[in-house]
Amino acid sequence: MRTEEEVRVYLFTGFLESGKTKFIRETLEDKRFNDGEPTLLLLCEEGEEEYDASAPYMECVTVATLEDESEFNEANLMRLAAKAKAKKVIVEYNGMWLLNDFYEKIPESWVIYQELMFADANTFENYNSNMRSLVYDKISSAELVIFNRCKKDFDKMGLHKIVRAISRRVDIAYEYADGSAEYDDIVDPLPFDINAPVVKIEDRDYALWYRDTSEEMEKYDGKVVSFKALVAIGKDFPDDTFVGGRRLMSCCADDLIFAGFACKTDKRDMLKNGDWANVTGKIEIRFNNLYGRKGPVIHVTELEKTTAPDEPVATFY
Repeated sequence: MRTEEEVRVYLFTGFLESGKTKFIRETLEDKRFNDGEPTLLLLCEEGEEEYDASAPYMECVTVATLEDESEFNEANLMRLAAKAKAKKVIVEYNGMWLLNDFYEKIPESWVIYQELMFADANTFENYNSNMRSLVYDKISSAELVIFNRCKKDFDKMGLHKIVRAISRRVDIAYEYADGSAEYDDIVDPLPFDINAPVVKIEDRDYALWYRDTSEEMEKYDGKVVSFKALVAIGKDFPDDTFVGGRRLMSCCADDLIFAGFACKTDKRDMLKNGDWANVTGKIEIRFNNLYGRKGPVIHVTELEKTTAPDEPVATFY
């Protein structure tokens, strides 16, 4: 059985006029990257910046423009890559298209080697105010967010907070008009003391704690934690198990999920679906059937029913 050869993919996201084309052009001009391998350049939107087809760095590059989102499908992508005999693919992605569609539609042999997001520092906060779900979509899986057209000595904190509300793992860089750049070095301490005998999670901090636990779960192994939880009990749950969590809004009201932790207790009979409870217990990181993978299991030591918090939906901001 023939195995398809791996195709390296470099994904560049961001909204129109965010600097994607300029960066890609500079990347292609770099011989360390553009070493003569056949390359497919997929353009999913057209801005003011253009590529010079006659430039030496375009010699091994085949350009394909997708004018409609329906053209972004596996069969068409495979056809374009085969026609270009592409060993690598550069994608200038449309900022209005969702990345989930991108990951679902690319061929299996396409492997993401890098994902960068670009943003104009002068317009980004407006985009975030008016199209929060699209901003979240682009930042949540990026390795690096590059804010360009920055002014010297500008206040980075506003941009920093928006990014960190979405991801604590993504790197942030600021590029200035004179061509200089610097990485974000703002320290984000967690709003709770992870080294306390009991890690107390305030209602307003639940989303941050849930994300931090998801990203770095091992550091919570053996920690005792206390938090207010909405109770969920499935019909197939073991008699000693419930899920304690919150409805979590990651980007907008249409994007609510229930984000919780498996909790084990011999007092589950006192609870029913939809109850609110104060939960204290010790975290163990291990495989659990509710997750279908390794994850945090809270062995409850204290449990009491309570009332809903003033803000029952958890948010990152």
